[in-house]
Amino acid sequence: MAVPRLLVILGATASGKTNLAVQLASVLDGEIISADSRQVFKHMDIGTGKDLNSYQVKGNKIPYHLIDILEPGERYHVDAFKNDFYKAFQAVTEKNKLPILCGGTGLYIQNILQNQIYTAVPNNMALRGQLENLDKDALILQLGTYAEETTKHVDLSSKKRLIRAIEVNEFLKYNDLEVIERPKFKPLVIGLKNEVEITRKNIISRLNSRLESGMIAEVESLLRNGISHNDLIFYGLEYKFISNYIVGLITYDELKLKLGIAICQFAKRQNTYFRKMEKDGIRIIWLNAQLPVLQLSQMVIDQLKDENFKSEL
Repeated sequence: MAVPRLLVILGATASGKTNLAVQLASVLDGEIISADSRQVFKHMDIGTGKDLNSYQVKGNKIPYHLIDILEPGERYHVDAFKNDFYKAFQAVTEKNKLPILCGGTGLYIQNILQNQIYTAVPNNMALRGQLENLDKDALILQLGTYAEETTKHVDLSSKKRLIRAIEVNEFLKYNDLEVIERPKFKPLVIGLKNEVEITRKNIISRLNSRLESGMIAEVESLLRNGISHNDLIFYGLEYKFISNYIVGLITYDELKLKLGIAICQFAKRQNTYFRKMEKDGIRIIWLNAQLPVLQLSQMVIDQLKDENFKSEL
């Protein structure tokens, strides 16, 4: 039986990923599986850039998965995403359609492409509390006491990832981790990239549009429906800054300025993570996001037709 293909469309925020994925799904008889850590939540549409109206081409609706599957206030994590992804992947491939994984949450995408089993290790909040008091040098020293096999790929520049790596290794000292057999696929990973100044311009333009389209009212509605100010901080920059504005911590002008800067910084972190994915062995074919979507679509189709394509994972 032939190994099914998985088309991945990734890129930083405001790079046009969804438009390209929708166009490709229309041409290739595909269905989109979202790799966005926030679009899983219902009633959080404008702030997450959901724009469900964009999932259609010439009046034909494009099926999508892993959008609007949880209520606001619930928590979601990478291991839950993996389980949900494989259910969606199986549903799509059983219909002989092409699964298209589309999003900007690099951690989610990398865990699908490389099936990192340690995402199943539960959080140890007591241990995290102890480790938070240590600086990065002390954490690196502690990490060095564990087996190289479980530590060699850890990002030593990130305190958060150092703490998680120690948490994983402490769990493995006393517990066995069940390895789940996952469906195999042949991936083609396409990345959309803009120049920094174009990314910034797109982000600011989109932010203004969303503010004018009722993004503040959306956050007000969430607060009225019992989602706390502290919980909203968990759901990303737009909800954090707008919530701060609503409770009077910042002015409207400060909201626009600070949120715009924060989203630009977030886009930079996304691109940094994509570079890390490449260092970890994931082959990403980068395309110029400024090209017309039909031209980009044809470039991707040409890649898919290349029978010499082999996964490097």
